[in-house]
Amino acid sequence: MPIMTIMTTADAIIKWSIAQKVLIDDQVVPYFPATFAIFGHGNALSIGQALSNESKNMTTYRGQTEEGMALAAVAYAKAMRRQQVGIVTTSIGPGATNVITAAAVAMANRLPLLILVGDAFQSRNPDPVLQQVEHFDQPSITVNDAFRPVVRYWDRITSPSQILTSLPQALSTMLDPATCGPVCIALPQDIQAESFDFPDEFFEEKIVKIPRPRADSSELAMAATLIAKAKTPIIVAGGGIHYSLAEKELSEFASTFSIPVVETMAGKSSLVWNDPALVGPLGVTGSDPVNQLVDESDLIIAIGTRLQDFTTGSWTLFGNKKIIAINTARFDAIKRHGVPVVADAKAALVELRGLLTSTDRTSWMARASELKTLFINLRSDRSKISSDLPTYAQVVVATNEAARTEDYVLTAAGGLPGELNNNWLSKSVASFDCEYGFSCMGYEISGTWGAAIAQNDMKKSGRVIGLTGDGSYMMLNSDIYSAVLHKHPLTLIVCDNGGYAVISRLQTGNGADSFRTMITETPGAARVDFVSHARSMGAKSIKVNSIAELSEKITENQNSNEVVVIVIETAPTIWTEGGAFWEVANPQVSKKSAVNEARKAVERAKENQRIY
Repeated sequence: MPIMTIMTTADAIIKWSIAQKVLIDDQVVPYFPATFAIFGHGNALSIGQALSNESKNMTTYRGQTEEGMALAAVAYAKAMRRQQVGIVTTSIGPGATNVITAAAVAMANRLPLLILVGDAFQSRNPDPVLQQVEHFDQPSITVNDAFRPVVRYWDRITSPSQILTSLPQALSTMLDPATCGPVCIALPQDIQAESFDFPDEFFEEKIVKIPRPRADSSELAMAATLIAKAKTPIIVAGGGIHYSLAEKELSEFASTFSIPVVETMAGKSSLVWNDPALVGPLGVTGSDPVNQLVDESDLIIAIGTRLQDFTTGSWTLFGNKKIIAINTARFDAIKRHGVPVVADAKAALVELRGLLTSTDRTSWMARASELKTLFINLRSDRSKISSDLPTYAQVVVATNEAARTEDYVLTAAGGLPGELNNNWLSKSVASFDCEYGFSCMGYEISGTWGAAIAQNDMKKSGRVIGLTGDGSYMMLNSDIYSAVLHKHPLTLIVCDNGGYAVISRLQTGNGADSFRTMITETPGAARVDFVSHARSMGAKSIKVNSIAELSEKITENQNSNEVVVIVIETAPTIWTEGGAFWEVANPQVSKKSAVNEARKAVERAKENQRIY
């Protein structure tokens, strides 16, 4: 008979979570090293008490908003390259639904996140309880069912015994690179508190492993044949390179077989900027010379990318070229009639090397080098533009030049992703996070906090530098205080261009008027004092008025033990130009001739759109 111990469901969940370990650099470390929590009546007395009891074995961070702390957990997992995962716990009702956006961020970016949300009573005796939403015809539904479209695994625990099977399944979902994503476990309040005889074996330390699936030999052979025949192939490096820890293998493969590498947003910093094989960023937010190289290629080798529209130019960039798609998820590997290699990136690159011989593509690599030089020169030209206010490009270049090799940069929505994609030259691998899968405004600040926690946990000496616009700052800024509260030093650069300037650009660039995007549309509108606001949350807050001063303050605060917020006003209408076609919803008919012309341009571009 197994040895049993009686405890509550909540105690068992936390005890089991602590028992899950992972091997990193020959060190056994927790797979779930931290919980991000906001307590309410739906989780304070059971999950909260369980975390309090285990405070020596698991760190619990106090969030300020449920969405923000969950975004921090997502950024933590990304900085950890999916090897360690944060837990998020909330009360019922709005506390739970506030996490749905962050769950979608994790889902879109294929990142693991364990969400433990309070739920209504399983017994229904006290119904309707505080914060419960009732469905007249389906009493078993609660707001937590809203998580279903944005998580990989969802369960509602209606009996303590169910966690014995549900938690291992949830863990397997997060560990498997093909299914990796967020998990939601809904916990009715009475079930959290209910006691049960759990087997001690369930809580024994377990060293979990992240699998490296190998490819089918026929898929490898087909890919090798296509690569060997190609005269001008390119590699599209996606985020899967980072999660596979395959940066070294990518560099060696590209060098050995003379195949230039272009990067997606998620794949940026797969190679350092001066690696001879790396050309630069492709796609909508990419560089014209890099997209030119893609156009001249005869084979696309896509590694660890889900081939989002910003990568493919809404599927106008690749033409009808053959695509080899190396991916752990078959769903991604067969997109647009791709030749699939369903495998871990590192494993596939190693095995492909054994099937190929060194190929002379000297002239192709020379062409790639020529276009890379053009890309670098364009960056240099942008940094010298004359403008009344500093441009985004100038801010990014200055920050890039001031950053050290060990530093980590993070941004998300708005205009900054395109600016960093073009103007940030990665000095080390896995040092760049731009959340552009869900493009979630607010990730910038919360994510910077989460990445700073990761840097601290990895005992890295570098500093996390976050860049945000004023729009995202206004949307979600309270994790400045979270970082101050928990003593996680970081640097946040706030680029104030007076509104949602990149959306104003989208409007005017497609023949429409700028409408309700810029603060200047309202006469006499007050401008936010970001310096005072950040200072009120305990940050060291600085206003700079020039690029030179920005560089000085970044360098001056590189080793600061404080949360440093640097505010700079930036030009609202000067952007990094270039890139590929992006299909947006231009009206088919309009009273404005400029809108009609924009629609015609879309229709012309769509003539080159790959549909299969």
